[in-house]
Amino acid sequence: MSYERRAGRASSWVTGSSAVVFSMGDTGHFKRLRPIIAGLAARGLRTHVFTDSGFREDVNKLGGKFSDLFEGRPLAEADAMSVPIPARGVTFAGRFGDDVVRQVAVLRPDIVIHDAFAVIGSVVAYHLGLPRVNVCAGHNLAPGPTLEALARDPRVSISDQCWRAIDVLRERHGIPDASPFSYISGVSRDLNVYCEPPEFLLPAEREPFQPIAFFGSLLPDAPVKAGARASAFRTGSDTRLRIYASFGTVIWRYYEAAAVGALIAISDAVAAIDGAVALISLGGRDAPELGARLARPNVRVENYVDQWKVLHEASVMFTHQGLNSTHEAIYHGTPMIAYPFFADQPGLARRCRELGLSLPLSPELRGPVSAEDVLAALARIESSAAELQARLAEARMWELATIAARPAVLERIVQLIR
Repeated sequence: MSYERRAGRASSWVTGSSAVVFSMGDTGHFKRLRPIIAGLAARGLRTHVFTDSGFREDVNKLGGKFSDLFEGRPLAEADAMSVPIPARGVTFAGRFGDDVVRQVAVLRPDIVIHDAFAVIGSVVAYHLGLPRVNVCAGHNLAPGPTLEALARDPRVSISDQCWRAIDVLRERHGIPDASPFSYISGVSRDLNVYCEPPEFLLPAEREPFQPIAFFGSLLPDAPVKAGARASAFRTGSDTRLRIYASFGTVIWRYYEAAAVGALIAISDAVAAIDGAVALISLGGRDAPELGARLARPNVRVENYVDQWKVLHEASVMFTHQGLNSTHEAIYHGTPMIAYPFFADQPGLARRCRELGLSLPLSPELRGPVSAEDVLAALARIESSAAELQARLAEARMWELATIAARPAVLERIVQLIR
């Protein structure tokens, strides 16, 4: 079977052009694609989005055309064993590459855009001879050092299915250097969209991602109504300190013990503070027993919250320093206390400390945390409040400037079609 790019491309922009966008089922990664989908659709491109069925409504609201990437192709059928879990996306690309290419070819797209973890995007672009835009998955996940770190990572366990898929990717699907970590090494020769403002990546750090375009990760929602301040924390307006804690959605796969220990310390500390309340989000994890362990008279635990709304109200955030959470906190001017776990989180935590946007909870990665440590961190936040707010205000301007520059990035994508 062969797939050829259709000939006779118009030399000028036409509204009838179309894009295909790929995202695996990770909520955080799909969120970073939202402003890209919305921007392309607003420019008149037919924007076909292949992703998990749970994002159907979001895709439709953004103006995209939803397709279920996993219908008849469940990820678990391709690979239910490989760790880190993103390696299963590599298996998926090898296992179902031909099937997805056939489905996409009917749409006659002009360009492929994909989250870095959706290796299937590289396969489709190769077979259809299309330009490819890679949307970088996290903070400064440059292939060289990231692959070296993965080689030392004790979590790594690659399934036989993944190794077989890698052979297929190398021999048939245009990825001669395929590995279990192709979700890191798949930088595009055409364009790499970086989901942070340029200030978060030093000039020397940008080289592995060239050609690079800074797009940010935020799709600002409607402003929170003035009368809604107390709704997220369910408390009166006289509450002095509103504490929000969330370690995201992914850490439970790998580092549950460290996350639970830190959250217990946060709950115990908040329980001892007069005039304080806390809201803890478990990032979608349904764990009633854990919720009961963490709950205190002034601490509420939820499986999932509207983080955008909560950050509008929060005085401070305990965070794993994930990319989405970090930039949402900056947008709302919320000081951060960082407790990173793995991957790009330690690097982003370090960069935020350098920029004066956050303070650490522990001097060690996933180090033990006590209630006293939490109280000390909150005291440092209070004593540094003026400086933190000034730096956060400056960083918010970086976010707004990056959002304002998005039309130029979208034009670069359009130029790849031309």
